[in-house]
Amino acid sequence: MFASFDPAARRAVIRAGRLAAEHGRRALDTEFLLLALTETKAVDGVTADAVRDRIPGPTDRELLATLGIDVVPPPLEDLGTWRLQRSPLRPLRVTLTGPATDLPLAMQARKAVEVALYYAKRGDGLVTPPHLVLGLLADRRSESVRILHRLGADLRALWGRQLPRTAA
Repeated sequence: MFASFDPAARRAVIRAGRLAAEHGRRALDTEFLLLALTETKAVDGVTADAVRDRIPGPTDRELLATLGIDVVPPPLEDLGTWRLQRSPLRPLRVTLTGPATDLPLAMQARKAVEVALYYAKRGDGLVTPPHLVLGLLADRRSESVRILHRLGADLRALWGRQLPRTAA
């Protein structure tokens, strides 16, 4: 699936997976996709720090820091070792696989990726970060939409601004 992603979108999904793993989650969900996207660029004025404050629970890194252990994650430069793949036996299961990581996408995160792929196919075929934002906005019940709403983002305007950026 990553063959259809541009490097920025691929980095965002990988970063989201690493953030979910740091939080001790067993699946990648939409709030981590939103956090990864806001780390590189604010989404409708919403910053990464504001999103991070809305995600409950300490990270594994923070817990280890209380013991005096400093963990430095490996850089994201080697994108080739990461895979986003659909299970041949369970087609609704999509998994992000990388070094020491095998993280399934939660239902709403999978839907966000599928919507991003749909909009990418309508354009030049490559998923970009604006496609991922459209994917996040597609499900009004997702945690990422709740976070954006609580932080005062205008969801309709955000949707409208992403569409021209995804057109061919």
